[in-house]
Amino acid sequence: MTIPAEHVDYRKYLDPRTLAKIQALDIRARLIVEGFITGMHRSPYKGFSVEFAQHRQYVQGDDIRYIDWKVFGRTDRHYIKQYEEETNLQVMLVVDASESMTYAGTQTKGWQPGKGWRKFDHATSIAASLAYVALHQQDSAGLAVFDQKVRHFIKPSNNPKQWRIIVDELTTAPKNQKTRTGAILDEIAEQMHHRSLIVLISDLFDDPAAIVKGIQHLRYKRHDLIVLQVMDHDELEFPFDTTTLFKGLEEMGELVVEPRALREAYIEEMKKHSEIIREACHKLHVDFVQVDTSLPLDVTLPGFLATRAARMK
Repeated sequence: MTIPAEHVDYRKYLDPRTLAKIQALDIRARLIVEGFITGMHRSPYKGFSVEFAQHRQYVQGDDIRYIDWKVFGRTDRHYIKQYEEETNLQVMLVVDASESMTYAGTQTKGWQPGKGWRKFDHATSIAASLAYVALHQQDSAGLAVFDQKVRHFIKPSNNPKQWRIIVDELTTAPKNQKTRTGAILDEIAEQMHHRSLIVLISDLFDDPAAIVKGIQHLRYKRHDLIVLQVMDHDELEFPFDTTTLFKGLEEMGELVVEPRALREAYIEEMKKHSEIIREACHKLHVDFVQVDTSLPLDVTLPGFLATRAARMK
């Protein structure tokens, strides 16, 4: 028996533990988008590209929510507020595929035999979902996947085949490489000639000064920017209690430590690292969101879209 779409509980697909069981990225992304549309009872598309551009005269079929009533009061004519999405906004998704993004913590199990829900899985689910949203609202979407260098670069397009192209590239497994996030942002800034919305999805495990410099470069080029710092819950809370062997990612070696003796100092350093980037983003009018991979995506996606919508008003 086929269950009507309105009776499907999409919200269950927003839980990383459920998403971890779905290996097809395109299916995950569709379920995520449908889930937070259903769960929030409103369209998430508002706020993704909401910068006011100009007025145009109302024509039958336009959404009356965008009528500028102040202009109507002055002119007795109906005009629509056109936003950036009506001028073919370019959305460029910049996804970190360095080795540190392969970390899978203790909160969500079941992605693959012997593995948990990796930060990279969370990042690619978000990226595929945002590409789906952008293309659905007639914007262009592109993709850059990077570690030490840009491994895949797809120019923004609104071609009907673009989403499948992006999803196929996002399924590429990360390599055991270090990251150069700051330098990559500089490179993206030089490659993107059309003013765009850049969405950086990364754990930001790089020199914060270099990352801030890259963000400044993008803003100098007049790009809008959203920074999503994807972190495993273990990395945020450091919940280890017994003597543990930590295997360093990105050529950091191994270390046996007593976690309880390090927890306070570790958490303090992690907060300092993130705060440097967060404060720089605030000064540069860049949206910064820290994403905990153990939380359902209806906490993440609508949250930063709503924040962005509020800021852009």
